[in-house]
Amino acid sequence: MTTDRDIARVTVPTLQRLVARGQVWTRVAAEYGVTNPQPPWKSSLDGMCDALDDEGSVLPPLTRRDDEDLLSKEVYGMLPYPESQLVALAHSMVGRGLIDEDALARRLDEVRSRLAASEG
Repeated sequence: MTTDRDIARVTVPTLQRLVARGQVWTRVAAEYGVTNPQPPWKSSLDGMCDALDDEGSVLPPLTRRDDEDLLSKEVYGMLPYPESQLVALAHSMVGRGLIDEDALARRLDEVRSRLAASEG
């Protein structure tokens, strides 16, 4: 587990690869002709943040928000909001040992496979 001041120094290769793909909602929505400005996963992200805030002991609300601010600025500044919020939360959870990076990578692969299957 990491401390508040070094969360930005934790590297999460799975998230680095995700960011390098440049799949931000505005680009994906335009590619698929979607006009809704909110990504479909935004409500799930909000629910996850609410659940974490309600629980409070797994990732205290102020820690989560401080991590989000720091990571959105120092590590994921090239991403627009809400992508930066999503990736910062995942980074914080991996960096603090709440989720395993390999499990995150597997889950992302599963989602990517489902999306590819729905296109074909």
